[in-house]
Formats: sequence, structure tokens, C-alpha cells
Amino acid sequence: MAPSGSRSIKRGCQRVLYWIPVLFIALIVAWSYYAYVLQLCVESIEDIGEKIVYLLVYHVIFIMFVWAYWQTIFTQPMNPLKEFHLSYADKELLEREDRGESQQEILRRIAKELPIYTRTNSGAIRFCDRCQLLKPDRSHHCSVCDKCILKMDHHCPWVNNCVGFSNYKFFMLFLAFSLLYCLFISATDLQYFIKFWTAEGKAHDRWKEYLNGLPDTQAKFHIMFLFFAASMFSVSLAALFAYHCWLVCKNRSTLEAVRAPVFRHGTDKNGFSLGFSKNFRQVFGDEMIYWPLPVFSSLGDGCSFPTCLVNQDPEQPCSPSGIITANKVVAEGHQFPSKPLRESQSRLLVSTPSWTENNSAEDKDKKGTSNPGMTIENEA
Repeated sequence: MAPSGSRSIKRGCQRVLYWIPVLFIALIVAWSYYAYVLQLCVESIEDIGEKIVYLLVYHVIFIMFVWAYWQTIFTQPMNPLKEFHLSYADKELLEREDRGESQQEILRRIAKELPIYTRTNSGAIRFCDRCQLLKPDRSHHCSVCDKCILKMDHHCPWVNNCVGFSNYKFFMLFLAFSLLYCLFISATDLQYFIKFWTAEGKAHDRWKEYLNGLPDTQAKFHIMFLFFAASMFSVSLAALFAYHCWLVCKNRSTLEAVRAPVFRHGTDKNGFSLGFSKNFRQVFGDEMIYWPLPVFSSLGDGCSFPTCLVNQDPEQPCSPSGIITANKVVAEGHQFPSKPLRESQSRLLVSTPSWTENNSAEDKDKKGTSNPGMTIENEA
């Protein structure tokens, strides 16, 4: 009991500590709101028109920024479906076998019924001992969350959450609106920041009298520090946002950028890239109206992804056009995606045939129609 109790206390303390970066960001944002709205706009800006325009634009950006940040933090990461978990019988069978090729044979048999096309560096089936499941493509086990996350990008301490399939769009919008937030503050605060330094420096007396417009020392401090903070955050956010824009264009996660996914034919860093347009729509969806909004509109189910093969797998049969296709089957009632897609969403995966129950061998070998730009690996 004592060791179990100490572990519970330790996990509780860790959960509290994980929220410290989020609390830090929340305090910085709260102070920036006070400094910009009250100290700059209300107290320092005298022109009514300028004041109204600044406040309106600021609050629009502020609301979108907070909304995206909230969604990134509190959207639960999606975990693999139950079809990827080992059954009780398979677990027992796996435990009875010695570690090695015999266990891989069991895993390969199970994987034939699932949309799994990536492998480990050694060519083995990707299996999670902690979660006791076969890892779907692009999923990874998070040591902080202690579970497998679909299309995991990274675990971000600033949102105390895993960034993956369910909230990657929200994370991108959080970066975009936070960068816009900092740039807007820096641009509108610049003239008053200059006024502060010029009025306090060794400028000519007439310039001092002309430029000295800030009312008190408290406002001057907030305006000065607000400009420094917004400018510094802008630089770091711009670099991070540009990097993730590049990842979206290439259809890669941060983990895949560090270590390219491995397929049957070998390592392929562009294995999931379908071209800029389809890569973008896979994250943001088909409907433009939802692109700037922190609402879920990504395509697919997070368990299976269309893949464009760069190097042909020698074990794959070729169609007359030279395009490799697949028509994988799973048990009836367990079709992927788990939720039906809207018509606009399904167009991205149009080249991926539906998975339906069919016990006949000839239907298992049947090839579906494929778009030359999008192909799926076929497990032998």
C-alpha cells in the first residue's frame, strides 16, 4: 500500500507541476490585456478614433487567440481504436511465445486485418508494450500522457497536452493568432514606446515638449515592457510557426521530420505527402469557412492515411498503370473511419477503397481504383 500511495502522490505532484507553464502563459496574457487596454488605449491614447480602432481589432485577435489556445489545451488527444488492441486470446498467445520471430508472426497475422503499413527500423510490426496494441501509422506512445496518440506531433509543455490528430489544427491556429497578437501589439505600441524614450532622453527641449505625451510613470513602464515582451515573443513564434507551416506543406509531424517513417520498401520521408493542396486540406479540411476557426475540420479518422510511394515495394503487385493499390478488409462493423466523413472530406481519401467484410480470397486480392497521385501500400 505504501509504495502505491507514494506513486499516487508523485503523479499528483507531477500533474500540478505540468500546469505551471500554462499558468505562466495565462498570467502573461492577462497582464498584456491590462497593459494594452487600460494603460495604453484608455490612459495614454487621446485620439478617440484611434482608440476605438485599436480596441476593436485587438479584441478580435485576442478572442481568436484565447479560443485557439483553449482548444489546444483541453481537446483530448485521440487514442487508437479498439481494433488495434490485442484481444485476450492474442495477449495470452503472445505471452506464451518466446520473444523474437514467433511473436512477430503473431503480430503480422493480426496486422493483416488492419490498415498498418509502417514498420520499425528493423522492419518489424510497430507494437506498444505499455498499451498492448499495434500502433496505427503515424501514432506514437507519449511518455508524459502514458498512452498512444494518433498522429502524434509532440508533447507541448506550454499547453500541457499532446499535439496530435485531434488538436493539431488548433495548435497551428494558436501559433498563428499568438503571432498576430504579438505583432499587432508591437506595431501599435511602437510610437508610444519611441515617445517614452525620446521624452526621457537628451533630446532638444522643444522635442521634449512636443513628444512628452505619456501621462505617468506607471503607464510608461507598462508600455515599454509590453513592447519588449511582444517583440521577443514575435521572433520565437514566427520561427516556430514557419517551421510548422513547412511541416503541414510536407505532410510531416515533428517526429517524422526527425525520423522518417519506415515502410515495407524502406525509409521514405515523403511517404505521406500528397501535394501541397491535399496536405493542407488534410489538416484544415475542405471547407474554407472553417480554416481560421478553432473547430475540428481535419480529414480522416487518424488511424489510416493515404500514402504516396516514392520507391516501389518489390513485393507489391503492380497495376497496368504502374500504381500500387490496396483493398484491405476488416471485420464487419469495424470500418474505418470510425465516424462517417462529410462528402467534402471523403474526396481527399477517394483513392482509398472502403474496407468491407469479405471472406473470399478473390475479393481480398481485388484491387480498387486509384488516383495516380495517391496510393496505398499493400501488405503481403
